[in-house]
Amino acid sequence: MKVLITGATGLIGSALTPYLISNGHEVTPLSRCSGTPSDRTSSWCPATGEVSASAIKGADAIVHLAGVNIMAKRWNSRFKEEMRSSRVNATSALCTHLAHSTTVPRILISASAVGFYGDRGEELLTESSPGGTGYMCELARDWENACKSLVNAGTRVVNLRIGVVLSVRGGALKKMLLPFKMGVGGVMGNGHQYMSWVSMDDLLGIIGYALNDGSIAGPLNATAPNPVTNHEFTKTFGKVLNRPTVAPMPAFAARLAFGEVADAILLSSTRVMPEHISSRGFEFQYPRLEEALRHQLGRPR
Repeated sequence: MKVLITGATGLIGSALTPYLISNGHEVTPLSRCSGTPSDRTSSWCPATGEVSASAIKGADAIVHLAGVNIMAKRWNSRFKEEMRSSRVNATSALCTHLAHSTTVPRILISASAVGFYGDRGEELLTESSPGGTGYMCELARDWENACKSLVNAGTRVVNLRIGVVLSVRGGALKKMLLPFKMGVGGVMGNGHQYMSWVSMDDLLGIIGYALNDGSIAGPLNATAPNPVTNHEFTKTFGKVLNRPTVAPMPAFAARLAFGEVADAILLSSTRVMPEHISSRGFEFQYPRLEEALRHQLGRPR
């Protein structure tokens, strides 16, 4: 296929490009532009949704990963609006533009997040589970709904509800690595909250599988089949690094350090199962946390 990627320089996009090329696809990264895209460049405009004509011509699919990092800053009203604009508004503009274009791609795989489900304790959550309440839930719901115009135009749209991506190159794992190596990592809050994670290798595999399987549409949980509690994650991470994990961060300390994001993400419990992709025969390379961490950190048994 000819595949266009927005957010191609991000953590997932920068890994997805070589993955798709190695699997025989032609990949065109789309860079952001502030005005109207030039036909001579591979770019898109988040404000209008326009994609350069030379890039969109003959494109079979778009993998839409663009969006500001939700952990980039302490949350305030201004940054929350920035997060919404970069996800909901930009996705709506892109899909509306493509829906009215003479060149409509057959497939759109658009990022979403397991934040859709909210804080649900020990409840097992699948794609058929209802969304939760709160800012992250509303953001993910509106992000997915922003694709409706392209669905109505006949494009197969997949909304990837992505969990915590394990990659030593960035994201949560990279941020946690130094304190855990120093022996100052520990359980956050009471440690009972579930964390839905996925190895980068399996996330790329899920995206590739969704591109090729025409029966996959709508929400798709992109998580490993074995979510773990924060306590389990902490102890497993320490075991892999051979470091102690005896420096807990109480809930009140997390709220002081991170503000609103503490309750929205760090202390929130989301136990997600990848029911749809598993039922279609997708085989995870790293279904269990210890093996995933050992692979990413280069620490074999």
